[in-house]
Amino acid sequence: MRLPTLFTCFCFTLMMFTAVKATSQADTTSSDGLLLAAKAAAFNEDNYPKAKTYLYKAIAKSPNYADLRVFLGRIYTWTKNYDSARICFEEVLRQSPGYEDACMAYADMTYWSDDYKQSLTVSEEGLKYHPKSEGLLLRKARVLNFMRRFQEADKTIEELVKLNKNNTEARALANRIRENATKNKIGVSYDFVSFDKQFADPWHLVSVDYGRTTGIGSITGRVTYANRFKTDGYQYELEAYPRISNTFYSYVGVGYSDQVGVFPQWRGGFSLYANLPKSYEAELGIRYLKFSGNPTWVYTGYIGKYYKSWLFGARTYITPSTFTSTVSSSYNISARYYYASADDMLGFNVGYGISPDDRFNAIQINGNTKLISYKAGIMFRKKVARFNVFTIDGSWFNQEYLPKTIGNQYQFSVAWLRRF
Repeated sequence: MRLPTLFTCFCFTLMMFTAVKATSQADTTSSDGLLLAAKAAAFNEDNYPKAKTYLYKAIAKSPNYADLRVFLGRIYTWTKNYDSARICFEEVLRQSPGYEDACMAYADMTYWSDDYKQSLTVSEEGLKYHPKSEGLLLRKARVLNFMRRFQEADKTIEELVKLNKNNTEARALANRIRENATKNKIGVSYDFVSFDKQFADPWHLVSVDYGRTTGIGSITGRVTYANRFKTDGYQYELEAYPRISNTFYSYVGVGYSDQVGVFPQWRGGFSLYANLPKSYEAELGIRYLKFSGNPTWVYTGYIGKYYKSWLFGARTYITPSTFTSTVSSSYNISARYYYASADDMLGFNVGYGISPDDRFNAIQINGNTKLISYKAGIMFRKKVARFNVFTIDGSWFNQEYLPKTIGNQYQFSVAWLRRF
């Protein structure tokens, strides 16, 4: 372990030395050199006052050099000095109407200062000069989504995705807009689960749900019928995704069934989601399952990353034992490839352990959280006629259903979603 540690320290020291040396050797006699020095001071040293000093000198030398004022305006934005930032951007746009970098920076500043109408106006004005600007289209879609003008946001983000389907920020935003773009949605799904050893009869599950977008987020009601162990049962669920801010939203869910054994008697959950910079997303949450005995509490965490046309994700579930100090866990790695719109994708996943969010499989958590289970699955989703989405997926489980007794489980699902 010592060699990698020393090597890491050496690399870090070398990078810091290079950054400092680059800053110290920057040409501060020209406007370009002063701009580079200002960026080095801001990004490498996190020294905004020093960066502004360089920019003031550069602007005195070259008052019509637009990039100087744009970067100065960004520094004012980062330090929440919005009035000064506005002066910088408006001066650039007065000298160079439609200047793309200034429009993007100005749209960012007005968005983060909660002036959404002005952010939209600036984005649209810039698009008059640069109709295929990915940055301006992204900013327009973002602010339209926050203003709850979902249809316009959806149209804008689709335009951007057509220009560049590998734009990861657009992909991440498109998925959020898609859920908000229509007020209502209905869905129907069917799951078939068979076993080679564990159970003689297959399982059948049918779900019908209705969701509606409200002022605080989407709300969905669901009824699921299942035939398991030659017994019929129904589960009733209510889920909501309240929006908290530009960055955070949450999940709240509760379910009930009077047929324990076919379903848990009670199930519930809460999660906090974050849309993070650089196309990352994350979640922390808790799940609750109540069968006939003591309840089971499960903690979950997720991290996802959009990269070009892909979304990669990793999730874990941690389940403390009710009776002992032991903890069981499950893990899942997933990948989605978006080949067209946000609703057109191929999905792949592999995992270990049983997940409480697997509706067709969560019943086996009842008393079996420590048994070994491996799984792999594939999913295909296709949008048809804009508002219809069809999904087909299949999974294979290799599961220890009794100590040292292993069997295979196969699951196949079809689903239809209609937005209106």
